[in-house]
Amino acid sequence: MVTGTTPPQRKPWTELLGPYAEPSKGRSIFQVLNSAVPFALLWFLMLVSLEFSYWIPLLLAPPAAGFLVRLFIIQHDCGHGSFFRSRTANNTLGSVLGVLTLTPYAYWRRTHSIHHATSGNLDHRGFGDVTTLTVKGYLSLTRWKRALYRIYRNPLILFGVGPVYEFILRQRFPFHLPWSWRREWASVLWTNLAILAVVATMWMTIGIQAFLAVQLPITLVAGAAGIWLFYVQHQFEDTYWERDDAWNFHAAGLDGSSYYDLPAILHWFTGNIGVHHIHHLSSRIPNYRLLKCFRENPELQQVTRLSLWGSLKCARLKLWDEERKKLVGFRHLRTIRAES
Repeated sequence: MVTGTTPPQRKPWTELLGPYAEPSKGRSIFQVLNSAVPFALLWFLMLVSLEFSYWIPLLLAPPAAGFLVRLFIIQHDCGHGSFFRSRTANNTLGSVLGVLTLTPYAYWRRTHSIHHATSGNLDHRGFGDVTTLTVKGYLSLTRWKRALYRIYRNPLILFGVGPVYEFILRQRFPFHLPWSWRREWASVLWTNLAILAVVATMWMTIGIQAFLAVQLPITLVAGAAGIWLFYVQHQFEDTYWERDDAWNFHAAGLDGSSYYDLPAILHWFTGNIGVHHIHHLSSRIPNYRLLKCFRENPELQQVTRLSLWGSLKCARLKLWDEERKKLVGFRHLRTIRAES
């Protein structure tokens, strides 16, 4: 893991990032095709291969999940209004993809916009982010609540049980949403009905067992990958958290978002979302322009860089130490007790 500090701003952000915040209709359509068509083909191959051995579908599930992650990134760009110039085109495609990704489009769009507006703000945690307690906040809890937090932050729960809970259950019944969010609740309702229609159609054609045998492994692998990406892009040792009065949007984007330096093939499957600091500085940049923006602007390269191997260490980080300005693990509590 290579760390950095906020670089000096040589140009106004709008001048620096503006030229990249321009979608290309041709590139966007091609990206839909080179993501959806291979996903459909792999899905069909998994279904056909069920007659021979279930090991074949299991081997095909990871690449199929990779294409589903890529489709989610397209939905993500639609939510930011960066995939097409047309709002109608963005919303239509995003809503359709929401059925495949099990993520109601308008619901996700609003909660994710809150994440962008409050990322790294200690006084506005809890909506669209991974729950993160401060050291003082954790120590003030009862033993029972500490135990629950430890369970929640356990990697097996966060990346194993988490995808099932988030994509299959929570997004079907998001009772944490205010009832006044009518558009978002409508999105949840219509997405659920569309998913129900797809399941019913599969049940009447190929059978529910065959459908689940193909779809569940894809959903679980893609869900785990998605949650991991979201986690590691903000949960690293020298990330950024500040109280409301000291919080700064651009500092949160640069210091509180990592550059996940992945192999080229993984950058492709994940829609370059690893260039996360630039995405937080300007969410209107389409995913296919993020790497170009990064490579052409040296001032955007002086940020925390995580390698694929080095990022695994981030899983042990659990609490934000406000005094040391570090994300730390539970073992750090021993040091704090020894010093007090």
